[in-house]
Amino acid sequence: MEFIDYYKILEIQKSSTEADIKAAYRKLARKYHPDLNPNDENAKKKFQQINEANEVLSDPEKRKKYDKYGKDWKHADEFEKANQQQSQSRTSGGGQQSYGGGDFSGDFSEFFESMYGSGAGGKTRQTKFRGQDLNAELHLSLMDVYKTQQQTLTINGKNIRLTIPAGVENGQVIKIADHGTPGVNGGPNGDLYITFTIANHPKFKREGSSLYTTVDLDLYTALLGGDLQVDTLDGKVKLKVTPETQSNTKVKLKGKGFPVYKKEGEFGDLYITYNVKLPTQLTEKEKELLTELSKLRANGN
Repeated sequence: MEFIDYYKILEIQKSSTEADIKAAYRKLARKYHPDLNPNDENAKKKFQQINEANEVLSDPEKRKKYDKYGKDWKHADEFEKANQQQSQSRTSGGGQQSYGGGDFSGDFSEFFESMYGSGAGGKTRQTKFRGQDLNAELHLSLMDVYKTQQQTLTINGKNIRLTIPAGVENGQVIKIADHGTPGVNGGPNGDLYITFTIANHPKFKREGSSLYTTVDLDLYTALLGGDLQVDTLDGKVKLKVTPETQSNTKVKLKGKGFPVYKKEGEFGDLYITYNVKLPTQLTEKEKELLTELSKLRANGN
């Protein structure tokens, strides 16, 4: 098996921290993502290598095994078990098979050949190994997860049709069973874990199934009341503004928030904060009227 330097693929050092690994992965995944490099086989291959490297180095246990065993890291548990059995055999004076001597530093090929090659009597012994789990990030907008939709992802050269339920949260992880790397010697496939990264919306802030927004309100509507059209993610709605509405007043629009995850037809609420805007560039007539109004208020009339 050809050795793949995962540190080199992610363009980081062996001493890099978990934060360094995460930052490097996100930067390179964006750069080589198939959606941004259509029909580019080199970018596609690079993207697959980046995902594989991140899957190993972002997991402390897998990284530890990779650092110690190199290309044979997937079989580290079997090696450790065999090494332990050998040590026990020596202690008890037993006659179990030797796996290449007591010092296993360096190349582990002899051990793995004994695991998969011919055993005693020329019989072939093969051990089944589960395939690797894969991790991928899917970048979406808030509107992308406002309604249930389907997307086709390319993972390790395979197209996977994925149904994305409305209401998926930022940072949420879903598992797609059996879509990791293939198992070895008939072992089960690994799983695919997809992390959703959902961009902020320029107008609406999301917290679970609730949405929050700020709406400007002119001084005259705030004082006298009236009708106001406001945006929601599902279109415009008309609101009745109560006379003498103060700045920072909050109103709730029931059912106009975000879909509740995996509860079809259920929505959270939309919370609107009014921001009363004072008029600027007043005309002389307006100044005169406001001055008169100010005197009336001062006199209590």
